[in-house]
Amino acid sequence: MTVRERIENTERQVLSPRATLVAESRGRERPEEPCSIRTDFQRDRDRIVHCKSFRRLKHKTHVFLAPEGDHYRTRLTHTMEVAQVARTVSRALALNEDLTEAIALGHDLGHTPFGHIGENALSIFLPDQFKHNEQSLRVVEVLENGGKGLNLTWEVRDGILNHTGDSLPETLEGQVVRLSDRIAYINSDIDDAVRAGVLKLSDLPLEPIRRLGTTSSERIDSLAHDTVENSEAGDRIRMSPETWELMDELRDFLFTNVYIGSIAKTEEDKAVMVLEALTRFYLDNPDELPAEFRPVDETMLPVKVCDYVAGMTDRYALARYREFFLPRSWMVD
Repeated sequence: MTVRERIENTERQVLSPRATLVAESRGRERPEEPCSIRTDFQRDRDRIVHCKSFRRLKHKTHVFLAPEGDHYRTRLTHTMEVAQVARTVSRALALNEDLTEAIALGHDLGHTPFGHIGENALSIFLPDQFKHNEQSLRVVEVLENGGKGLNLTWEVRDGILNHTGDSLPETLEGQVVRLSDRIAYINSDIDDAVRAGVLKLSDLPLEPIRRLGTTSSERIDSLAHDTVENSEAGDRIRMSPETWELMDELRDFLFTNVYIGSIAKTEEDKAVMVLEALTRFYLDNPDELPAEFRPVDETMLPVKVCDYVAGMTDRYALARYREFFLPRSWMVD
């Protein structure tokens, strides 16, 4: 018996009947020889961690653009926080932690530079709205590994695509990630907004803070406990209606006081200008695209340009903008 087979047998014995067993996965689009020491979900997690898109998350904005300070969240630290919350909940519910972690680590691979505003900036060049969850799926299916994709299992791809939007993931592990994403970003965004001086703790809505906790760790703990307690049976991962309402009150508060119109968001118009200018430049100058992003079919040029721009880090986008649109220093001997 291989190590992988032993792990698969252990899953059958210790995981909940509701868990997704790796041995029963719907598999990959391209069949592969199994690994002798890792399950397919473990291999998916490793492929995500080692891919270039994952490394670039460390230089992509989460909420606050180019903050002066080392302790603000980036898209990478947000991803790690989601994975931590999701694994805690999955373990408590005896679900498949490897699947949960792979989905969590891959869920934001398609995010644009400068946070969610990049989605709107790129959407004007495409026939349909640019959505980061769909782009995350495109990254792992098409763009990574020199255009071959990562060939992940169906369950991981389903969880990545449906971590947000109208459709729920089909696995409970994917649903755990979907809810953990919201738990993580609401509380980290409060923390970063207070650090930035955009909010004071006394500004926060009284009832959610009184009921859930005064610190991020207390609130995350309360929300995780409520999720586990209300998801121990049935085919859905959920919170109690009362706790969901409290969390939603915090989210609505953030939209009003942080995400829209706060002083921390005053640079967003400039970020949109940078992304729109870069996209137009590459549409007009496709030879400037890296070879792997030059389409064979010219009708695909807008998609390929948006693939390239969406994959940029904040600082790379700014560097290309300076190169293409700002005067350079020069000297004549």
